[in-house]
Amino acid sequence: MKRPLVLLLLLFGALLVGPRLFQPETLHDNVILSLNGKTMGTSYSIRLVADQMAADSEQLRDRIDGCLEHINDLMSTYRPASELSRINQTPAHQWFALSPETFGVLKAAQQISKQSDGAFDITVGRLVNLWGFGPTINLQHMPDAKEITRLRSALGHDRLQLRDDPPALLKAGEELALDLSAIAKGYGVDAVAQLLEQLGYHNYMVEIGGEIRTRGHKPGQQPWNIAIERPDVSGRVAQKILHLTTTAMATSGDYRNYFEQDGKRYSHTIDPRTGYPIEHRLASVSVLHDSCMMADGYATALMVLGPEAGMALAEELDLAVYMLVKDGDSFTSRRSSRFDKYLAAQ
Repeated sequence: MKRPLVLLLLLFGALLVGPRLFQPETLHDNVILSLNGKTMGTSYSIRLVADQMAADSEQLRDRIDGCLEHINDLMSTYRPASELSRINQTPAHQWFALSPETFGVLKAAQQISKQSDGAFDITVGRLVNLWGFGPTINLQHMPDAKEITRLRSALGHDRLQLRDDPPALLKAGEELALDLSAIAKGYGVDAVAQLLEQLGYHNYMVEIGGEIRTRGHKPGQQPWNIAIERPDVSGRVAQKILHLTTTAMATSGDYRNYFEQDGKRYSHTIDPRTGYPIEHRLASVSVLHDSCMMADGYATALMVLGPEAGMALAEELDLAVYMLVKDGDSFTSRRSSRFDKYLAAQ
């Protein structure tokens, strides 16, 4: 999974990480409710603006946790009985009935795969495991080159078939194993945001593992302040602060999850087209979008493509993108045409 690459600069203090809890704070006659916890192998943080302290905060917490647990039951590679695990255990050339939620995520993933010419590909599960970044294998030595080549030739988003009615999936290859870690967190953010809106909350910030969605404002009509992080060995440093109101943002980067062997660093981001970790100069890429699920998937696709090809695709698709590119011992920033327009419209 992508590691968090954003800092949340909240009006009332720093983002808390640890056991979930509600912390009410009154600002401008409104109450801020803060909820933190663990999900999807990472942490989550939710901030809500309410007119007064909710009497049913425990019920609200349970509804949010239930929503996240349901998504894990569908899309987790770490749960043997999840829908995704059962898909991966199903033999090839057999239709597998899908839940509407998983079908929607798979359909979005396939769209991004086609748009990126395979730079984004959810069929990389076995390659991810081979390189030691999945749920079943811890890398002790470099994978065998022949095995990498074999698995790479056996995967591909074009070997998946989706059926709309009724929703179903067919794998046209025995080696296909799906991994939704590059898009599921974004979907989770969208799902929690939808739940909050159904419950009557229209000013909030939802964050799961660095993927974010905001709506409305903080008290006093202040925007949500989100900082894109700059890689720095001394600690977490803000590169650029964004003032967001109703926007989703996802960030992908290569500098927090990697392994080293024989003096060489290997990124956790696998290029499905080669079977090997990426080696270009792109350190991180952030995508702004109406959908956090789409922003999550696009961020991974652009990260795989690299600074030049990635920015070319961002311009082609009119995506709001901010990149940090390695330049010797420092970093330079690049942004798409849509990025400034997107922020100006906030």
